[in-house]
Order: sequence, then C-alpha cells, then structure tokens
Amino acid sequence: MSSPLLSREEYVEQAYFFRTYRERIDENVPAQEVLSSVAAELLATTKLPLAIEFLSGEMQLHGRIGAGMAKLTHYFSPFQAFVMQRAETEESRFDVRNALQLLEREAEHRSQSSEPQALFIYQFECLARHQLGYDEGLRVAAQDGAYNADWRAWIEGLRRQLGIRDFGDLIYARSQHLVDELRRQRHDDSIEAPEPVLFGAQEGRIAKAHRGKDPLHMFAALQRHLGYPSVPRPPRKPARPVFEPHVEVRFQRLEGRLALVESEVKDGIDLTQFYQQTNDPAARKKRPSGDRSS
Repeated sequence: MSSPLLSREEYVEQAYFFRTYRERIDENVPAQEVLSSVAAELLATTKLPLAIEFLSGEMQLHGRIGAGMAKLTHYFSPFQAFVMQRAETEESRFDVRNALQLLEREAEHRSQSSEPQALFIYQFECLARHQLGYDEGLRVAAQDGAYNADWRAWIEGLRRQLGIRDFGDLIYARSQHLVDELRRQRHDDSIEAPEPVLFGAQEGRIAKAHRGKDPLHMFAALQRHLGYPSVPRPPRKPARPVFEPHVEVRFQRLEGRLALVESEVKDGIDLTQFYQQTNDPAARKKRPSGDRSS
C-alpha cells in the first residue's frame, strides 16, 4: 500500500521541523525538549503537531523517533521513516544530523514540485551517496504515493537489475528521448514506446550521455540543467586535529605521569631512564656521592 500525498503546507512545515530539530541538536538541546518546543511553533492547521506529539512519546519510551515515523504511515512516507531508522541504528555510521538534512531537502522539494522523476532521482542519490542500502531503500521508495503503478513496478524491477545493467541505460530505456530517436531513425512518428515512458526527453538525453560513467556525474548534470534537488554530501573528516596543540601536550604529560605511577605500583620506578647521558669517561666512572661501598 502506498503512502498518501500531503498538501504543500504540510511539506513546508515538515522541512521547518527537520531543519529546526537538526539545528537545536547541534546546540546540544535534548531531543525530547526539541520535540516539545518545536510542536508549539508549527502551523496549527497542519497535522504535523499531532505527529510530533506521538513522536515525543516514542522518544520517551524508546529514545528514538524512526520507529514512530514508520507507524505513522498516513503521514510520513516509508522512505522518510527508513532514512531516520538507518541513522538511529546503533552500528550505523550514518549520523542523525545527516538524516534530518536529507529529509529537510526532500520536504522542501515536495513543497515545490510533485514530479516523480526528480523525487526518485533524489531518493536514489541519497541511497548511493550515504550507502543506505539499495534493496531495502528501493522497496520503501516504491511505496511512496508520488509514484503510480508504472513507477512502482519499475522501481521494484530496479532491485533486480542494479549491478547487471548500467543505471544510466535503465533511465534512457524508459525516456521520451529513446522514443524520439526511434521515430527519427525509422521516419515513423507513429512508433510508440515499448514500455511506459517515465522520464522526459532531456532526462533521457543526459542519461544516454552518462552511460558507463559514475551515476553521481549524471545526478550533478540533472541538477545543473533541470534544477533537480541536490543531495547533501556526507560530512568530511576534519582536517585539523581533534585537540588543540596545547591540549595535546597536556595529554602527553598526563600519560607520562600515569606511566610513572603505574611503574611505581608494579615494580618501583626505574631512575636510570632519567640519567643524563655524557661523553666524558671520567664522569661515567665517577660514582654518586651517596655510594658508600668499599
């Protein structure tokens, strides 16, 4: 069963919710407090405040909201719940902040356009860039109310064809550009597409030009030429050290002191490691003043 489409104002409020949730988590505001406060800021004529009230209860019980979103199938899409659940999995390297940013961008796009082509490319790029898993990701994407029966059948088929056929070729084969080329080659305008057309002529032209190439390049071309929504990139590793240099020096000193304490507890402290080395033979032969051996 596919999830229902919502009104524009619902998606506008969703985008605000995901953005505010992410920003306040970055400010170290507890998630439960964020959910309680942001619900009062949302448009009361939408269903989102009620949904957040339910998610707040899920947060209190389980410490996460992804499972709660999956239960609200009449409001959140399966793909939205899937992205959040992936981020909340303990062993996942996909951060909750990244998930909220992906959902924010998707909600912004839904508030501006209902075209399934751009939505699907966005969702597929999310799976590709953030390594969320194609099989499960495409399964939940196919349940979105934005896709009709032809789209759902094609997305389900992708789960079996990925890795066997080139992704650009799969898009080109279901585009108006292929039909236009067949008509031009055979000089017959009555030729119909062998399968339902899902992508326009421009999408097909770009897909054909990127056959055999990295799909990420095709996504970037679709964004440049057709205004498709861009997917937020995974965060880069910080170039600067985790600690400031002076803090790092203090840690090294503490480590040295702890090593001395451990040595004293075990076998006593070996003072020879602190003796000053010298090249003077006479100094090396000279005994310490405290040595009274005869």
